[in-house]
Amino acid sequence: MADETTSTETAETAETTDAQTERRSSAEQDQLGEAGKKALEAERRNARNAAKERDALAAKLKEIEDRDKSEAEKFADRIAVAESTVAQLPMMVADNLRTHLVALHNIPANDAELFLTASDPELLLKQVTRLLERGEEQANQRKKNGLHVPREGTSTNPAENDELATARALFGGGG
Repeated sequence: MADETTSTETAETAETTDAQTERRSSAEQDQLGEAGKKALEAERRNARNAAKERDALAAKLKEIEDRDKSEAEKFADRIAVAESTVAQLPMMVADNLRTHLVALHNIPANDAELFLTASDPELLLKQVTRLLERGEEQANQRKKNGLHVPREGTSTNPAENDELATARALFGGGG
């Protein structure tokens, strides 16, 4: 924790130093003349070098602190990493299972994205089962209804009207 603070402070100090030196207006720099510009550049270089040295010292300090950790602290760190990995396992299994089930059952990508949202493998399996049942229900309904067209095959004769009777009489149409 101390090493992160030290490196953060080092970076902030270097940025502050650079920002302060760059705030001088161009008018001031013109007044400084050539010698002033050289001194300003040297000051900037020194600030950067000091920041680099502080970063190197912070890294060394962290290395020493890590080396001096007790075995119990190292073991506690390993346990924390293992626990976080174990906590992520169900989500990783669900992601891989989702990919497998989508390919296995030929589920369209947009349906998978919309309906298969669980991060728990058991819930994901329930979602896939229900999605597949829903698809089967729709297919059965289509088979049951068939391709039915109302009044297919029936013909209706329009009622005779005067114009139609006249046209048939003129052109010899029967009917």
